[in-house]
Amino acid sequence: MSARATTELPAPPRTGIVGERTRLVLLSFLMLFLELALIRWTGSNVVSLSYFSNFVLLGSFLGIGLGFLRARRARSIFPWAPVALVALVGFIAAFPVQLRTSGTQLLFFGAKVTESGPPRELVLTVIFVLVATVMTCVGEGVARTFKGFAPLEAYKLDLIGSVLGILAFVALSFLGAPPLAWGAIVAAVFVIVYVPFGDRRVALVQGAALAGLVLILGIESFAAHTYWSPYYKIETHTEHSPATADGPGYDRLAIDVNGIPHQVHAKASKNPLYNLVYDRAKPRSLDDVLVIGAGGGNDASIALARGAKRVDAVEIDPKLYELGQLYHPDHVYSDPRVHKHIEDGRAFLERTGRKYDLILFALPDSLTLVQGQSALRLESYLFTTEAIETARSRLKSGGVFSMYNYYRDDWLVDRYANTLRQAFDRPPCVVSIGPPAIGRIAVMVDSRDPGSIACQPNERWARRPSAPAPATDDHPFPYLRDNNLPTFYIVTIALIALVSLLAIRGVGGPIRPMLRFTDLFFMGAAFLLLETKNVVGFALLFGTTWFVNALVFLGVLVSVLAAVAVSRRVVFKRPARLYIVLLAALLLAWIVPPHILLGLDPVPRFVAAATLAFFPIFTANLVFTERFKATGDSTAGFGANLLGAFSGGLLEYSALIVGYRALLVVAAILYGLAFVFGRAHLGGGATEAIPARVREPVGVR
Repeated sequence: MSARATTELPAPPRTGIVGERTRLVLLSFLMLFLELALIRWTGSNVVSLSYFSNFVLLGSFLGIGLGFLRARRARSIFPWAPVALVALVGFIAAFPVQLRTSGTQLLFFGAKVTESGPPRELVLTVIFVLVATVMTCVGEGVARTFKGFAPLEAYKLDLIGSVLGILAFVALSFLGAPPLAWGAIVAAVFVIVYVPFGDRRVALVQGAALAGLVLILGIESFAAHTYWSPYYKIETHTEHSPATADGPGYDRLAIDVNGIPHQVHAKASKNPLYNLVYDRAKPRSLDDVLVIGAGGGNDASIALARGAKRVDAVEIDPKLYELGQLYHPDHVYSDPRVHKHIEDGRAFLERTGRKYDLILFALPDSLTLVQGQSALRLESYLFTTEAIETARSRLKSGGVFSMYNYYRDDWLVDRYANTLRQAFDRPPCVVSIGPPAIGRIAVMVDSRDPGSIACQPNERWARRPSAPAPATDDHPFPYLRDNNLPTFYIVTIALIALVSLLAIRGVGGPIRPMLRFTDLFFMGAAFLLLETKNVVGFALLFGTTWFVNALVFLGVLVSVLAAVAVSRRVVFKRPARLYIVLLAALLLAWIVPPHILLGLDPVPRFVAAATLAFFPIFTANLVFTERFKATGDSTAGFGANLLGAFSGGLLEYSALIVGYRALLVVAAILYGLAFVFGRAHLGGGATEAIPARVREPVGVR
């Protein structure tokens, strides 16, 4: 490869109140920021989407792809984006949908949630269609500006806007900003990028829609006793605890997250269920106690009442900790013996060098997914075999591990008990209380020292042939009974696929002309799988926090920007060889198992993880840009790539069957197909195609 000079194209004529380059950056900012905001907000108001936020991501990819395909038509629908958006927000605000919390294939946590409204499969499909409609309008606005530039220049500006969109959303998450802030930013960008010089009636409709959007989100944002954390919409109310033999009654704070009852702040003396652990766990001392899932402070309060000298309280959500600090009746977080850690539980286990007398997983059911992913919940990596083995290694001699929660199905208790049996080489003590119909509490206790457990003979877990295998770091789906796709997923994915095919045909026109971009389609599908693998990989190595998740997406975009910068300045005489480098990078990422990286110190772990994750991303985008910069129809090519990403989002669900590591194999196959269908375009040395709109006047020929 050799360096070359690049002829810069002048900016297209300025329209509206900003120049075209700024307009494209702002539109790309709007596109990604709105996608993230919709994923976050819909999951807070439709319980189903707390567990299936990937459906909103899929709707976004489909809509953006359709918008790029539709940009070839004369009439623009971008001005109607505010109307479509307020229709989506209004529908969800008017028809909130609850979720069944039990099932034979896939479990969901939450106390006594009743299902209301239409069937969830139908509601998810409707929301998917509405999200796709919103993003089609926005995507078309991006595409109409996009095609005024040379492909790589447009791609670069699009990526800059996307990076700014992620940074803005990260800043709002850090500040705990409510939805009104998201809506205000979206409305402001709409006003800046689109100034209607034509029909005033359209302007009035737009203004009314944006005002309605801000009003709906404002009412929700200023609702009494409502808070917004980076993970949840949190609503609080007061319950009265009646007087008992242990003392008088008192008012206590109850907390709902995303519409599901989640926590109640209770005094240690009024909380007998939380004391069950200590009836069976008998470590030699309680000098050091670790509580993962500390929440408002109930378990830390019990530990102190039992004589703990130091309690490390780990809670992933800063707002839940803050509410506990303010309102817990025992004021546990003001006690100097309690050391709070706002961090992912698995990441803390991997990082800490302290040994503990008791490690307690205290009701760590997050009730939400890692943002934008199909099945990985915030606590998924806590319940794998590798996680329990790490916890065992953090115990002192004679130390005890315990976990408890409300379980509706015996098979989940069996799975966790089986996991403890493998980690400790002995079956755990399992105590169950209450009927499964309302949520049976099960306490599991295990230790390498038999003398540290007070377990009755009938409480020792006996393995049953039907006990599911433990979850692993490669297949971290403890709530999925078998390695298959639940019927609910199959039905919903089928509905989405059907709607998508009809939409592509209806909006994009005949399929046959799009076949010339088949290689770009496969690249998009493979890239989405690479992105997913990176998100879950960093979640394992550094925690499932919102900050780590945002850093991964930011790292992906920076890697893509770097690839664009290299491709603009370097000619690859034999671009087909890039596929060899890409497949080698994928092979290396597949060969290196995660447990090797987990054994490294934080800095070398990050360097190694970033190299293994982002070098394939960088190389894949060198392949993409070499193909994309020579296309004569940048919007159609980019649209095909986005529709490929949508298909990759559907393929992501295959991880439920084969695990996340196998996604690298699927991505390699897809890139192989991209090579087969695109090798005719790998001539090398191609220069950027210049759009017809700016080709002749600027005299670059």
